[in-house]
Amino acid sequence: MPEPLNILISAYACRPGEGSEPGVGWHTVRELSKYHHIWVLTRQNNRPAIEAEQQRHPIPKLQFIYCDPPCWLQRWNQNQRIVHLHYYLWQLCAYRVARRLHQSIGFDVVHHVTYVRYSAPSFLSLLPVPFIWGPVGGAETAPRTFWYTLGLQGKSYELIRLLTHRLGELDPFTHVTARRSILARATTEDTAQRLRQLGATHVELDSAIGLHADDITRLGQCPPPSSPPLRFISMARLLHWKGLHLGLRAFAQAKLNDAEYWIVGDGAERNRLEELAGELGIAPQVKFFGRLSRDDTLRQLSVSHVLVHPSLHDSGGWVCLEAMAAGRPVICLDLGGPALQVTTATGMKIPACNPQQAVMEIADAMQRLATDARLRRRMGQAGKQRVREHFAWDMKGRLLAQRYTDIAIRQQA
Repeated sequence: MPEPLNILISAYACRPGEGSEPGVGWHTVRELSKYHHIWVLTRQNNRPAIEAEQQRHPIPKLQFIYCDPPCWLQRWNQNQRIVHLHYYLWQLCAYRVARRLHQSIGFDVVHHVTYVRYSAPSFLSLLPVPFIWGPVGGAETAPRTFWYTLGLQGKSYELIRLLTHRLGELDPFTHVTARRSILARATTEDTAQRLRQLGATHVELDSAIGLHADDITRLGQCPPPSSPPLRFISMARLLHWKGLHLGLRAFAQAKLNDAEYWIVGDGAERNRLEELAGELGIAPQVKFFGRLSRDDTLRQLSVSHVLVHPSLHDSGGWVCLEAMAAGRPVICLDLGGPALQVTTATGMKIPACNPQQAVMEIADAMQRLATDARLRRRMGQAGKQRVREHFAWDMKGRLLAQRYTDIAIRQQA
């Protein structure tokens, strides 16, 4: 690797020891600091966790700059009541800080990492520096043919979500962000299409998520149980768009009397799902664990055989990576982030044409995997290999660091 560059990262969400977007921000900047000098713009509420981690494990080439909008807006945003407005105004604050920093440091590349949201601008794109946007996502939507299965609240959520993103696309600064991106990275093909329509000229597909090497090793040491019963598991927040009602209907249709279906997670849909299990006559085979710690969740995965993840719109899908790292086949819909993570070698991707078709094909996949231990082992081994080769944070960091160098060289040519 050539001489380290000066890189400015925008990471509204960035916190060690967490998953989701805070984990994306933290793992990205930590890995990049192995190769370049990294300055990270983030929020004050991330500071305690970051400084505690830096005291335990100092990272010399990683510096954090904390900034926030005015205090009155902070108070209004308690419990994230106005998180989208807060995020937008934080971007303005971050730009003012970044402009002063650039005058004194001189950045070679600027990169927006989190939030992973395509329909909100990053004002850092206005700096006179090569700008990378993302990976960003959010353009994924539940197929309209599935809406009638979601209930009134679910349909209202999907409509508001769709309108919110379309409203964000009307913001001229969102178009500026897209056009000024030397590279726009999308988590899914749905988002890639929207980025092109916004004016991005160089768009690539790249998952925002990954797994740390320690997690990959730990998960890889969890062989599937060798004794019955065969267990399917879903690990998700129990929300309408996670599609667990499809998983339950498929399990009932598969008629696997000697199998179990475990559901780990909690949320607004739990009562509805429990009632559905009773209506389908599978309640004795279905176990709801509620919300568990990550360690306890992975413990349940270790005594299961197959992950069922019928989500209707996920930009990421961390549980799919964890299942593959543990050598478990994945059954998912051919939608969003899971569709890019899971291949025909590592699981079964079900087309999402309509609910009846999806349920029938998920049921067929359950039957195949329940009765073919050799297929489960083969897919499990392929999943482990795919995670090591494409989703390890150290590998992702190394490739991104090289991309920065390539961009800087082209700019100097």
